[in-house]
Amino acid sequence: MIVCVAVVGHQNNPLYLQSFTEEDDALKLHHIVHCSLDVIDERVNNPKKTGPTLNETFLGLLYPSENYKVYGYLTNTKVKFIMVTTDLDVRDVDVRSFFSRFHAAYVDAVSNPFHVPGKKINSVTFAGRVSGIVKSFGSSTSA
Repeated sequence: MIVCVAVVGHQNNPLYLQSFTEEDDALKLHHIVHCSLDVIDERVNNPKKTGPTLNETFLGLLYPSENYKVYGYLTNTKVKFIMVTTDLDVRDVDVRSFFSRFHAAYVDAVSNPFHVPGKKINSVTFAGRVSGIVKSFGSSTSA
């Protein structure tokens, strides 16, 4: 189950953070997202020869904690997408598909002529699309 998704700008400023848990642990999830930025910066600035290539946008599993797994995605404009999940057996194919759909929703949201680049995304339509993508992710992995 996806518990949190985030969009972080190229200057590490949070553009969008949505929690899908019923408990009041938004601060904990915000901290996990913030900690994952260090891992993303490390992977981007110090690429391994065996790791993803420079043009690869999917960063894969950033780090596992005792309760969560954190996955990352980096756009060509250095905007970071972060997904926090409680599932222990998530396939990379499903995560790649999620990030692809999430990226498409993000592009549609920032293509709005009333959106100011670099500012938080406050679109109700974007939030609805993200919720739909997260719900479909949960149903496709359990099937």
